[in-house]
This record gives sequence, C-alpha cells and structure tokens, in this order.
Amino acid sequence: MATLHEQITDRLAAFVLAQPVFFVGTAPLAAEGHVNVAPKGMAGTFVVLGPDRVAYLDYTGSGAETPAHLRENGRIVIMFCAFDGPPNIVRFHGTGRYVEAGTDEFDELRPLFAKEQTAGQRGVVVVDVTRVSDSCGFSVPRMELVEDRDLLDRWAARKTPEQLDDYRELKNTSSIDGLPAIGDGRAHELSAPHRPQGLHAADNAG
Repeated sequence: MATLHEQITDRLAAFVLAQPVFFVGTAPLAAEGHVNVAPKGMAGTFVVLGPDRVAYLDYTGSGAETPAHLRENGRIVIMFCAFDGPPNIVRFHGTGRYVEAGTDEFDELRPLFAKEQTAGQRGVVVVDVTRVSDSCGFSVPRMELVEDRDLLDRWAARKTPEQLDDYRELKNTSSIDGLPAIGDGRAHELSAPHRPQGLHAADNAG
C-alpha cells in the first residue's frame, strides 16, 4: 500500500536525488495510442524545484514520445526506485510541459542543472506534482551501479549544431502515433506560471 504525502519532503527529495536512474511514463489520449515508459540517467539532469515541482534536462534521442504526450494532455508520472540500500519506490504524478532549448524559459532553467555538457540538449521537462507517494519496493532487485554511460554525450559531441538540428527534424518532430513533438514552435502550449528557483539539484540522477 502506497503512503501519500502532501508534498515532496526533504527526505523524499534526498532519496530521489540519490538515485542514478528514474522512469518517466506518459500516454496519448487515444485508446489505441501507445503508452510510453522512458528510462532516464546521466548525473546532474534532475532537480527538485520546490515541494510540488520537479524538472529534468532532456537530451536528444531517437524518439520524442514524452514531449508529444505532454503537449497533447500533460499527464505524466516519474518513478524512482532503490536498487541498493533500504527498498523504496517513489512516484510523482502530475502535469508536465516541455520547454524547448532556445527559449527564454529554458535559458532561465538551465543553470539549475549540474550537468555541464550542452551538446545534444533539446529541452527541459517541468512537472507540477499533484500526487506524491512512496511504497515498499520489496520486489525490486538489489544491483550495483558501475558508472554512468557517456555514449550519448560522446555521440552528441561529434555532431555539429546543424547535424543535431537535422537529426531532431528527422526523428523528433512527432511521436510514433503522429502527435506533434519537438521543433514545431509549440513549446509553451501547455505553459503555466513557472518558478525556476532550484530547491534541490541532483548530482547523480538523470
């Protein structure tokens, strides 16, 4: 049985920021649409902005399901689980929006993240959290972290800005269901008043 919390406490913030990986779930409105779950890693790409708001830095990948789903309906859940130490699972349900790189709000948010590499960055996902819960995680296996992979960083660093733009135009403009995703000028379609004051920042979560 999950325990509900009124907000993201310091204890919960410390837990999620200590995790090297988290998972993002979104879905389109259409019943026949594809539900998406995306694993996220890389140190310094997740921040807790306040007791009811979090954000993560998004880098160029082969798909753009999360941005497309957020632009259509905003629904999102972020899940963290402990792979070592005491078992625990933390979920943040809420409403998310995608802030594309190159916008004023992105430039305002970017300094809050510890990750330095900028090559390949394409946006920030900001989530207004409406439900905070944690649960036991008794069935999650214990695993040892070896290190962050740097393959995505090295791939992006080899590309020129123009090549990255071309790649995103080819791969990231729509979801697999054909929903608009990145690069169509709709970065603020689901915009809400933003408060980019960083309360906590991750050094080892992506």
